[in-house]
Amino acid sequence: AGKTTTLRTISGLIRPESGEVWFDGARIDRTPAHEVLTRGLAHSPEGRRIFPRLTVEENLMLGAFARKDRAGVSQDHERVFNLFDILRERRSQPAGTFSGGEQQMLAIGRAMMSRPKLLMMDEPSMGLSPLMMQRIMSTIVELQSEGVTILLVEQNAPAALSLANYGYVLEVGKIVLENTGKALLVDENVRKVYLGEE
Repeated sequence: AGKTTTLRTISGLIRPESGEVWFDGARIDRTPAHEVLTRGLAHSPEGRRIFPRLTVEENLMLGAFARKDRAGVSQDHERVFNLFDILRERRSQPAGTFSGGEQQMLAIGRAMMSRPKLLMMDEPSMGLSPLMMQRIMSTIVELQSEGVTILLVEQNAPAALSLANYGYVLEVGKIVLENTGKALLVDENVRKVYLGEE
């Protein structure tokens, strides 16, 4: 439907064939991905994309590769460990030995290490147990309460819309519906097509 392509385009991994991408008052669609990151836009990709042979610690520090403020990096490092205590406990363990949910925590933590103004999350609940999905969604709520703006792409429409201030429904790469999360959650078309309700 174009969701992942949209996020990859915003983050500079793909160049758009037409149109423009603007962030924080500046055009960024011709900006290299590493510079998009330094402007405050982080991407936690679909499928987690952690580095399996590197430790938790090393994966997290890669998220801060573009930062020069050591005190701030240390502060954010502690913040990630406070969000996900399992990462602190297993900081020296290779990330590839983690479960899917633990890898998702690490992917989110790595993205947070860049101290983003906007955190884009692509299918964070994909392949997770219901309990782990609930944990990831509660983390999203916690990040929202801390003032982090989140662009969430999620197939689980009820979970996503219950968290969203505003939502867009895509079909074949086009926006077909948009409204507040609460309004979309009770929209008859959304309920039939995306939630499987009659």
